[in-house]
Amino acid sequence: MADTTNPETVSFTVKGQVVIPRRIRREFEIENGTKAVVQTTPDGILLKPITGAAIKRARGVLKRKRGEKPLRQWWSEYKKEEKKLEEARYARLRPR
Repeated sequence: MADTTNPETVSFTVKGQVVIPRRIRREFEIENGTKAVVQTTPDGILLKPITGAAIKRARGVLKRKRGEKPLRQWWSEYKKEEKKLEEARYARLRPR
C-alpha cells in the first residue's frame, strides 16, 4: 500500500493547510471534498482519509445483534431522552 521508504516533504500554510502529493492522493483515492480524521500520536500527526474504499472496509463492523433496535431508531430515542434531560436541567437553572 503506502511507500514508507520514500517519505515526501510538504509545507504548512499560515492556515495550517498542507498539500498532499498527487501520487499519495491517487493511491488513497482522495478527491476534492474528501474528509479525513486527524489524530495526534507519539510520532506526530496522523491523517486518515475517509474515502469510499475506507467505508467499504468498515462495512459490517457494527452489525446489529439479534433483538437489538436499528441504529436509526436507537439514536432517535437517545436524542429524545437527551433533550428531556437538557430541558429539565435548564428548567432548574431558570429564575422563577
